[in-house]
Amino acid sequence: MRGSASSEPRVSAAKPTGGADARGAGGSPPPGGRDGRVLRFLFHLVWICLVPFALAVVNVWLLTPSSESGSTQPLRVFVAEQQIPAGIVLFTIFAMILWRFRYELPFASAIGVGGRRDIPPKVRARFEDAAALLEEAHRILRSRKREVERELTSGEREQVMQAIAALERAMSAETFDADEFDAALGRADRTVGEHLGRWRKGEMREYAESIGIAVAVALILRAFVVEAFKIPSGSMIPTLMVGDHIFVNKFTYGPLIPWTDQRLFPRLPPSRGDVMVFKFPENKEQDFIKRTIAIPGDTLEAINGRPILNGWLVPHCHVGPYRYEGRQAELFVEFLGEKSYFTLYDTNPDETMCVANDDCTPGSTCRGGICGMLQGPFKVAADEAWVMGDNRNNSHDSRSWRGGLGAGVPFENIKGRAMFVWMSFGPGGGIAQDRLFVNVMGRPKLPGAHEATLQEGLDKCLRERPPVSETTPPPAPARGQSKR
Repeated sequence: MRGSASSEPRVSAAKPTGGADARGAGGSPPPGGRDGRVLRFLFHLVWICLVPFALAVVNVWLLTPSSESGSTQPLRVFVAEQQIPAGIVLFTIFAMILWRFRYELPFASAIGVGGRRDIPPKVRARFEDAAALLEEAHRILRSRKREVERELTSGEREQVMQAIAALERAMSAETFDADEFDAALGRADRTVGEHLGRWRKGEMREYAESIGIAVAVALILRAFVVEAFKIPSGSMIPTLMVGDHIFVNKFTYGPLIPWTDQRLFPRLPPSRGDVMVFKFPENKEQDFIKRTIAIPGDTLEAINGRPILNGWLVPHCHVGPYRYEGRQAELFVEFLGEKSYFTLYDTNPDETMCVANDDCTPGSTCRGGICGMLQGPFKVAADEAWVMGDNRNNSHDSRSWRGGLGAGVPFENIKGRAMFVWMSFGPGGGIAQDRLFVNVMGRPKLPGAHEATLQEGLDKCLRERPPVSETTPPPAPARGQSKR
């Protein structure tokens, strides 16, 4: 007959035979006790979290080229453009390495992390299992105290305490005996499983907790670090093709706090030339992706679709004819600051050189030294950025919003900056392998079908790229000052 709490000795009064108490050899806290758990938590926090994080940050900093060096090494260019994913990869690598050698790290043996220095390597995994078993047993005895007293007899509780104490003595013995440890571990595992098994975590619960943690981490990463998007339209061809799936860095401009318009660590405005995802100002349920052209204080105009910033025409270079979706177009590379990127026009713009409007035919305007159809001027407000699609004749962007009056993207609408294509599906539904891992903010890359005909022209444009000093817009004119 099982005893009640009033007629049986309490668990806290039970003592293992042989005079040893539940604190292990020499009165020190048992390896599976609360003190050991705290120390191990701090050990793993430092060595498996903080140290890899610091190493990742330092390596990203070392691999990122300075603006003066202008490195063309692929690895350094990638790290410079994709600091967050590069940091995540480096953190994971360093954490895995340190976890692999966790037994040899400083202070590991002193606090019982994976074993002691005198434990044979093949025993260390079992030593960790033993520590986990002790932690679980102590947790049950502590948190389920009343239930244990009610449902176990004093003899059963005595068996549990003796098995735990024997395992703790074997683990903390001055001279480690592997055979004695294995025997104590086997006995403790059987005894705890037999008498405390009803309160142990089941396999399904452990799986559920692991899945729950993974989902929570994924949601946190999605909300604050990286989110995936699909490209549904051709407004960014050929930088982004229909069917591309991209990752977006939500940390670049400071992640939005969910359900608010506030940001953590805001870093705005975006840089000119950034490809960014944002909520469409006229319908915030829609996500758009465009290229940032003008930032606060700029005056933006467009002549034949070419941007003019503060009276300065953004430099460009003709690559060659480009055919897509049954259309004939002309492909250019545009240079804005340190960035080089594709722009596409359905027809080659008529770029008659001019000095004043009188040099142009009726209906055309002279801007930036060429004649053409003018859009603007648009003045960029302090809390917004103006965007254009790279497919200039087939993009619903800042030039046409607000019924053709033009509008910018409010900062609170910005979600993040495009990183790279992680998956892409072609028109036939198959995987477009030439699009995989294309760096959206990196060197312009032609779709595979156009490499044979246009690569030479692209290489020539990039080789003859003007220096950054000649591709940087002039500052916005002060108020009341003419920009021309």
